[in-house]
Amino acid sequence: MNSLCIAAIQMTSTKDWRENLSHVQNLVESAVLDGAKLVVLPENVFLFNGRAMRDLAESDDQNILLQAISGLAQKYSIYLVIGSHPSILRTDGEQVSSGRVRQTCWVVGPDGVFLERYDKIHLFDVSVDDKAVSYKESDVIEPGELDLKVIDVDGFKIGLSICYDLRFPELYRELMKMGAEVLLVPAAFTYVTGKAHWNTLLAARAIENQCYVLGVGQCGWHNETRQTYGHSALYSPFGERLVSLQEEPGYIVFNMTKTALSDCRQKMPCFSHKRIP
Repeated sequence: MNSLCIAAIQMTSTKDWRENLSHVQNLVESAVLDGAKLVVLPENVFLFNGRAMRDLAESDDQNILLQAISGLAQKYSIYLVIGSHPSILRTDGEQVSSGRVRQTCWVVGPDGVFLERYDKIHLFDVSVDDKAVSYKESDVIEPGELDLKVIDVDGFKIGLSICYDLRFPELYRELMKMGAEVLLVPAAFTYVTGKAHWNTLLAARAIENQCYVLGVGQCGWHNETRQTYGHSALYSPFGERLVSLQEEPGYIVFNMTKTALSDCRQKMPCFSHKRIP
């Protein structure tokens, strides 16, 4: 197919997964009415509380929630990407130890089947000049294996990543080598780091890989110390910002085309000029 209508859902998720699920259901319905066939949710979409991730992943609520998402994809016959969600199981079926979880990006198909998963490999252990001061994801998250994923959605090759991955260009170059045409970046960038770097990094990943890049953010205040940047945006393979949000919950929809992708790569054949492996 020559085109694919993609949507990003921007949220202010909380520690209440039922409330978050309700917002997702409403926003997905709106995006589908605007033509979306691939809908991408942000990081931490159903639970914005790192210390509670293991409890949710081990609870009966986990199955209820994942079945609801499966039903949502099936109801609208769409591909639905869960930006990240806690899992107690690794890809080999072994259980994560030490009370941690994997942060898993799931792709759900139009029939409700969970088609693919990518486990976040770069963990946000940094200091930031904000109210939280420091972040250490490795306290509650186990990094995934170096197992990069590209999945076919209606003829478009979609590369998966999560948030802090965005700062590591070698990951996206590998996804491009695997055939990726669209790079997904579900995220929960802090307000400070987002304001400084979010759009610059999204544009850079689009330009250097000549891919569409969709950044899907959390926004607003999630608790007394955690504020995220929002500004979900889709960039063209030439680095143009095609559509975007600001700092409030909502959604964006855009019809991507293969023509724009091939035109960019033909007019500026950077990959054939590459000298360093």
